[in-house]
Amino acid sequence: MFFRKKGRLRKEENDRLLRSIEAMKDRLDSEKHFVSHSVDPSDDVLAKMKASESVYTFLLREARTQKMRKNKLAR
Repeated sequence: MFFRKKGRLRKEENDRLLRSIEAMKDRLDSEKHFVSHSVDPSDDVLAKMKASESVYTFLLREARTQKMRKNKLAR
């Protein structure tokens, strides 16, 4: 009875983490695209891109520690 809630919460958290990873990937790709097409990107833009990259790698590492797989969550 009590363990059903734990499984449901874990699935919800895994889904939320997967959505966060996908959103951060899109954001990082757009920032990299912006920097690659700019003539002289400012230090602020480069720092923002580096911060986004750090957050993305953290989320990936978190998913790896939880042994998540994208195809497994799609069910």
